[in-house]
Amino acid sequence: MRAVSQDTFGGPDVLHIVDVPEPTPLPSEVLVRVRAAAVNPIDAVVRSGGFPLLGQPPFTLGWDISGVVEEVVPGVTRFEVGDEVYGMPFFPRAGNGYAEYVAVPSRQLARKPAAVDQVHAAALPLAGLTAWQALNDAAKVAPGDRVLIHAAGGGVGHLAVQIAKARGAYVLATAGAAKHEFVLGLGADEVVDYRTADFTRELKDVDVVLDAVGGPVGRQSISVLRPGGLLVTIVDRTDLELRAATIDAGRRFAGITVEPDYVGLEALAELVDAGKLRPYVEHALPLAEVAKAHELIESGRTRGKIVLTA
Repeated sequence: MRAVSQDTFGGPDVLHIVDVPEPTPLPSEVLVRVRAAAVNPIDAVVRSGGFPLLGQPPFTLGWDISGVVEEVVPGVTRFEVGDEVYGMPFFPRAGNGYAEYVAVPSRQLARKPAAVDQVHAAALPLAGLTAWQALNDAAKVAPGDRVLIHAAGGGVGHLAVQIAKARGAYVLATAGAAKHEFVLGLGADEVVDYRTADFTRELKDVDVVLDAVGGPVGRQSISVLRPGGLLVTIVDRTDLELRAATIDAGRRFAGITVEPDYVGLEALAELVDAGKLRPYVEHALPLAEVAKAHELIESGRTRGKIVLTA
């Protein structure tokens, strides 16, 4: 089968197609024929060596997949051959998603939402589970909550806006001017241009902030939270100074690391099929153009997601 590999850390040009044996599923696993695999910002950081999550190369990147079950190991009861599934296998260990086949524990998969194709389903797991685990599990967003989503036009952000809205929140967002119409179309009630305006002056009495930017944004966000409000960060989760500053200000802090979660995947699929959540894919490229996909993800200008088709 074809897969993407790299022999060294570096730029997008280190990524290349190789021919490797199909994986053999172990007990509790199914073999999935991958039809689409999303590219996430973390993929580029791992590829470059900036975050050596997978150790030294060679390795195959990719965690977001959507495809068709090709083989079921006896004892697995959740799926049958021919089922369309999607998921985020093994994160943060190697998921090997940039490939034509992957072997995946059945409980790290869910049935693909019926309302979208394989490309859009592949765009959902990592970013969607991040937003779901932040807003549903950590924040328990309820109707009427004022929720601020930073980087609302990005991969996590554009899904978080829709999830918060589906839960009945009043959604505030930050995004560049070029993405305002897009973010408002997702359901945001107010959008602030972070390049030309100070969101700390524009917004107040926020119940939940979801920070997907990091750096000074988290600390600045403390002041817009109401007393007892919650700062959720998916970037600076280990920043003890940020945590202390948030708590000292009378607010709450949660750092999120996304986890494989078939219950969350099923909840996301329900929202998609109910018309309340739509992953946006700006670029869908063949597997052979993986280097171009990484160039695009590193530009920081993408709306929604980038997906590879296998």
